[in-house]
Amino acid sequence: MTDSEQPSFLAELAARRRFGMKPGLDAIRTLCAVLGDPQLSVPAVHVAGTNGKGAVCAMLDACLRETGLRVGRYTSPHLVALNERFFLDGRPVSDNVLEDCSARVSAAVSSSPAADLTFFEALTAVAFLLYARERVDALVLETGLGGRLDATNVCAPILTVITRIGLDHCDWLGDTVEKIADEKAGIIKPGVPVVLGRNVDSVVAVVKARADAVGAPFFYAPDLASETEIPADFSLAGTFNRENAVTALAALKVLSSRLPRSSSPVPRPPSPVPSPASLAAGFAHVVWPGRFQRVGRFLVDGAHNPPAARALASALAEQGLRDLTLVCGFCGDKDVAETLRILKPHIARALAVKTNNPRSLSPEDLAGRLVSVGIPAEPCASLAAAIGRADDASGRTVLVCGSLFLAGEALVALGAYPWPLTRFDPSESLNRGGL
Repeated sequence: MTDSEQPSFLAELAARRRFGMKPGLDAIRTLCAVLGDPQLSVPAVHVAGTNGKGAVCAMLDACLRETGLRVGRYTSPHLVALNERFFLDGRPVSDNVLEDCSARVSAAVSSSPAADLTFFEALTAVAFLLYARERVDALVLETGLGGRLDATNVCAPILTVITRIGLDHCDWLGDTVEKIADEKAGIIKPGVPVVLGRNVDSVVAVVKARADAVGAPFFYAPDLASETEIPADFSLAGTFNRENAVTALAALKVLSSRLPRSSSPVPRPPSPVPSPASLAAGFAHVVWPGRFQRVGRFLVDGAHNPPAARALASALAEQGLRDLTLVCGFCGDKDVAETLRILKPHIARALAVKTNNPRSLSPEDLAGRLVSVGIPAEPCASLAAAIGRADDASGRTVLVCGSLFLAGEALVALGAYPWPLTRFDPSESLNRGGL
């Protein structure tokens, strides 16, 4: 879809987007006030972190729905369709629902003094309006970038969760894990419990200090849950997803006493406490595509920074996967060299492609960087061409990674995208900037 073919509300909001992050919450607060402060009527489970936060959101969503609650889930970015950011009752919302809520936000933006919004801020307002209107019992809410100044941080949380912290977006968040942890810990609210996933001691100290300073009960996930509690038929593969599952389990244990009873007009079981059966069903049915996802000989993962690459490399080692063909595309603002060095022991050769993002490295530039770290590589004109060349007679597993957008495009090309495709597609302009 080209910009000129977009629905009017989408074009209007897209025209207001700005690349990168705009510090401060004044604009989103002003817009939400114009909309009647919908964010204050939705009990939120607010999730931040460098890596794993989306997977934790997907697990919490699946398990809470198994208890009978009506659950919304707002995450970013999307792989293919904008609707993926807005889940309701376990499915992406329909075009009609998204269009109606977005049109209302667009009208509010036009009449609001907070006209200078980023696109992510506008989408976050859409989420708050949508889930308030649908009267969800819980909203699993993922931060976009950081925490303290992220647009989602105007929510009314009943629990905050922070996953593993690593070095990413250092130009905005700080150049050490401690500084980044301090920014992520900005979602912690007075009196609201916080669950921290496994992290290095210095990160644990930063987050606990913030919790103590504001009077928030602090829980360290590995102290509350263990991998032995993860159901055997857990649907997501990889060591890193077991770590994420421990964080989700700990969050569910803390959360069980804080959720309201269901307000849905549809009759549902009255108790929000996750039972062993609901946990088993929830973890068995988690869908989080593009993260260590097997599709025949292809392994598709959105790893795009060193922390994610370490998790991916660990999962590859766990499964004895070496001598892979790598199909990759990266944005130039990532630590590409370090990411490639981490993956190098598992790679025999690479095919470099361009991602659907204005910050993407060219295939030629990326191929040069691959060669510079010791990975034989050649550029390819398109992902389709790379997939065709990678699917050869060698029998090697083919790893696709470097960008979530690239992962989404690969899943579509391989026929493994899990939801119906709507009018939104990877070429849509909204995929090409910021979050």
